[in-house]
This record gives sequence, structure tokens and C-alpha cells, in this order.
Amino acid sequence: MKIKSINKSMRVALTIAVMAYLPLNASAWGMLGHRIVGQVAEAHLTSRALQGVKGVLGTESLAMASTWGDFIKSDTAYNYLYNWHFVNLPADLDKQGVFNFLDTDHGPNVYNKIPEMVSVLKNPQSTADQKRLAMRMLVHLVGDLNQPMHTARKEDLGGNKVYVTWFGEKSNLHKVWDEGLIDYQQLSYTEYTAAINHPSEGQLTEWKSSSLKDYVYGSYEACNKIYASTKPEDKLSYRYNFDFLELLNTQLLKGGVCLANILNDIYN
Repeated sequence: MKIKSINKSMRVALTIAVMAYLPLNASAWGMLGHRIVGQVAEAHLTSRALQGVKGVLGTESLAMASTWGDFIKSDTAYNYLYNWHFVNLPADLDKQGVFNFLDTDHGPNVYNKIPEMVSVLKNPQSTADQKRLAMRMLVHLVGDLNQPMHTARKEDLGGNKVYVTWFGEKSNLHKVWDEGLIDYQQLSYTEYTAAINHPSEGQLTEWKSSSLKDYVYGSYEACNKIYASTKPEDKLSYRYNFDFLELLNTQLLKGGVCLANILNDIYN
């Protein structure tokens, strides 16, 4: 019994050590951000798409399904999902340069995995379990794609190595955009969604006609603005919130509309 206990302890310690050394830019938007994207999306679904989602997820909402992609990191059987959460893009690309990069094989990433999840959901031969995993990952990955630091630079791990302080606390640029800015608003995900889910007709027209590549490029443009205005060791607080809150809210809103577009296309 003692030997088994020791072996189990060693396995747990090894798992923790392995997870600790994984690159840091695999998470995006904290729980609130992902749930906001899911909640926004539900408001823009057609009745047929709502029924389609319910057929896959049952009573689980898109908001609650959205965080599964991060929660499952505690299970090493799903380590293969790691690279799905981001696409590292070089600096100084124009729009066509981003498109060309996306057309080149760079291994699994958030851009090329989203269509795979769509294919699973559209395939009548997919099992219920396969569709549930695909739906949960689709919701999560669309949120990831619209978090600007998930289209960021490989050399700094999507801003994880850009160390800053956030209201006096040690942090990094990636974490500020994952959680810091959103948490600072002190709203629940339902309150936050109610506050921002008012896109103009012009925004809806543009976003509904945008391709997945367009969404990547929009996130990349936002990322470039963030890099241009944030330097290592910057002390970020009230002014940063003032300067970037509109961009943050736009990316959350775009993520929700993007997800709704995809789901409406699947089920209509």
C-alpha cells in the first residue's frame, strides 16, 4: 500500500511539473471573458441555431460551455489541445501578409481548428460525445481568437514575457488582457453582456460579412495597438483602463457575433 501511495504521489508531482513548464500563452480571456462571448452569441442566434445548440449541449448554455477548454487542462489526456488556443503571428504584417501566413501550414492553431470543429458539428455521422466536445471547443476557440494577445508574438509567448504591473501588482501583458481589464469592471458576465451587447447596424453588417481570416486580422490589428502602447515594466492602472476599455469591449462583442455567425451557418 505504501509503494502504491508513493507511486501515486510521484505521478501527481510529475503531472504538476509538466503542466508548470507548458508555454503560458494557451489560456485566453478568463472565465468572465469567455462567458461574455458565449452570452453575447446566444443573443444573436436564430431560433433554429438555438435549437441546434440545445440538441448538442442540453441544458448547458454557451456561456457555461465556453470555459470547458481551459478547465480540461487539468486532464493530461487533453494536452493535445494546447496549440489550438492561439496562432502566433510575426510583427509588421499587412492584411494580405496575415492571410498568406494563415494559408501556410504552421501546425494546429486557433484558426485552422475552428473549421474542424464546425465539420464535426455538421457531420451527421458524428457521435453525441464528439459533437459536445466540438461545440465546447468551438465556443472557447472563437473567444480565444478574438483575444488580441492570442494573435501575438511567439518570442514573448503572446505577451506572457512582457512583464508589467497592474494596479501595483506584478503581472504580464497577456494576463492583463485575459483577466485584469475585465475583472476591473466588477461586473458579472450577464451584467457585462447587458452593458456591451448593443452593436450598431454598421458593426453588425461588417461583422456578419467578415470571414474567419478577417476576424484574425482584426485581432492582430488590436494586438499591434496593444504592443505599441505597452512596454515592459510599464505601470498600468486607471489610464490604461480608460485607453483600452473600448477596444476590450469591441473584441468581446465581436467574438460573440463571430460565434453566432458560425452557429447560424451550421444550423440554418
